[in-house]
Amino acid sequence: MSLAFLFPGQGAQKPGMGRALAEAFPASREVFERADAALGSPLSKLCWEGPERELGLTANTQPAVLVTSLAALAALRGSGVAPEFVAGHSLGEYSALVAAGVLELEDAVVAVRRRGEYMQEAVPVGEGAMAAVLKLDLTQIEAACRESAGPGQVVAPANINSAQQVVIAGHAAAVARAGEACKARGAKRVVPLPVSAPFHCELMAPARERLRPDLERLSFRDPRIPVITNVDAAAARTGAECRDALLRQVASPVRWLESMRALAGAGVRRAVELGPGSTLVNLMRQIAPEVAAVAASDPESAAAARKLIEERA
Repeated sequence: MSLAFLFPGQGAQKPGMGRALAEAFPASREVFERADAALGSPLSKLCWEGPERELGLTANTQPAVLVTSLAALAALRGSGVAPEFVAGHSLGEYSALVAAGVLELEDAVVAVRRRGEYMQEAVPVGEGAMAAVLKLDLTQIEAACRESAGPGQVVAPANINSAQQVVIAGHAAAVARAGEACKARGAKRVVPLPVSAPFHCELMAPARERLRPDLERLSFRDPRIPVITNVDAAAARTGAECRDALLRQVASPVRWLESMRALAGAGVRRAVELGPGSTLVNLMRQIAPEVAAVAASDPESAAAARKLIEERA
């Protein structure tokens, strides 16, 4: 039974994250120290102490979630646990690439800080929006988005998280219209999300182009472990493919549902979410209940994850 490591994206952050890992595991503390040095600022202090508002700024959130995820990875790796596949949701793909040996931690943490800045600056605050559509077929959501887009306004699926949850993004007015159209088509709920920008839609094209030279300057090695990418929901097997997937994902939908189905189809029956929260565990239980999924975000849950892996090996 194959094992996959999953890495969360923006929205999982909370003050205090990673502190217990750093106190319990020298390898986890080293991850925070390396990130602080690479950024030239105390990211560890922001993760461990907040304040929550500052932690929630996109340019801070993205490196903070990444470094906390990699601290959890360091804790598990210290006990000799190794996966057959890795995948990450949105910015979590950077964590996955570090886990697969494609990127150095220092390069990844600087890249995601810049990515967060570029994404935040791509659309003026208040002009864009995102909303989660619950329990409506994707084809119906796509149709609602097509009919709700107007002259100079876009709205489209941005995160295809599961068959029960799809996030749409675009201009605020178009997202509101699409939400009403989804309700008319039978959506159980449409929930506006408290985000600062409309991620993973074509409004992020300026951010993608600003990120391009940053990624082109970095060294991308071929992955030691297959990385299931957001944009293709398939394994990238060369460093060049990994770089291209990171660039395309900025303004393209996160195909998480298909990605998790691909893992299950490849024989994955155990999955560990490494980092704050348990969003990806909950999604896996919806998508592929045959996969035993657990979260590892502190010493206790990391120990439970090791036990699950050993029992099912």
